[in-house]
Amino acid sequence: MKFLPLVWRNLLRRKVRTTFTLLSIFVAFVLYAFLMTMRTAFSMGVEVAGADRLMMMHKVSLIQLLPISYMRQIASTPGVTLVSHNTWFGGTYQDNANQFAVMAVDPEPHLKLFPEFKVPPDQVKAWQADRQGVLVGRDVATRYGWKVGDRIPIKGTIWEPKQGSTWYFNIAGIYDGDETVDKTNFFFRYDYLEENRRGAYGTVGWYTIRIDNPSRSAEIASTLDSAFANSPAETKTSTEKAFLQGFANQVGDIGAIMIAILVAVLFSILLVVANTMAQSVRERTSELAVLKTLGFGDGLVLALVLAESLFLAVLGGGMGLAVAWVLVSQGGFNNAFLPVFVLRGRDIAIGVALCGVLGALAGAMPAASAMRLRITDALRRN
Repeated sequence: MKFLPLVWRNLLRRKVRTTFTLLSIFVAFVLYAFLMTMRTAFSMGVEVAGADRLMMMHKVSLIQLLPISYMRQIASTPGVTLVSHNTWFGGTYQDNANQFAVMAVDPEPHLKLFPEFKVPPDQVKAWQADRQGVLVGRDVATRYGWKVGDRIPIKGTIWEPKQGSTWYFNIAGIYDGDETVDKTNFFFRYDYLEENRRGAYGTVGWYTIRIDNPSRSAEIASTLDSAFANSPAETKTSTEKAFLQGFANQVGDIGAIMIAILVAVLFSILLVVANTMAQSVRERTSELAVLKTLGFGDGLVLALVLAESLFLAVLGGGMGLAVAWVLVSQGGFNNAFLPVFVLRGRDIAIGVALCGVLGALAGAMPAASAMRLRITDALRRN
């Protein structure tokens, strides 16, 4: 008698029960995968933030603008090696539902500050030469079918042009990067914004600052804020990580929320699988006694029941992880609010490990009960 076929036959004893147990595990691990993907989406920018980059914003809030005249003083501060600025533009494409991150930047320093953006050199030159040129991320270009040379209309929601309400841009380049890079941005030239917007001239949204020594970030940030203290536009400077974490914290501690939900789901599924295995062992008391009579030792009986539990958990969980990976990879869930929407290999590996742990814990007590079963007691019971 082969060991694995015996496990398989025992699982098929109650096909409906086994099917529903598998479906429960499947749904639980699909949910696990999407929770981990959401957690990554909210925290990815924080995790990959440059240690040598500081972000300076208005002390009151991010929507308050800063004078562009601050740039010269920032650049002359000891420890600062490079500075650039960003201005949030907003804007929609064709329909109000088509929103993504549209920002006005200074092309050359911006690309130096963010070397993770990979752009062909000829496209960089084209962007710098065209006042209406834009650099767009690979994901947003793919979503809307854009290519280099296309002319794109963007309706202003914050900044309106001097004539009408629509801005026109020429796609000069498409940037790419690894899975941690947000490829849904739409960067256009600040000088084009400055020349054509209605009012608020000479202002920017926030500054991005590179420093020579990340260990001095707190000191340099304090120096910069002191320089603009008691001015009409006081500043708040922090590391890029803290700046991005502030966005994530606006909706609460996402990591803790996701983990709490996940623990509740997995605990519930643990009870479901454990109950299934316990019922299976109770129904086979006499058969287990016969197996022991035929020479199956206590260890082999223990392994038999654990193998059934592990098979259920790994099969159901593995299918759930596989389906979730396909949906995340091909489903096009990326948007302006969750630009980095990926199921990382690390989370898949953790999911597989959780499948094993779930199967082992769910089968532990029924397997121990089967191992301790005495032949005479089992046969007398029947």
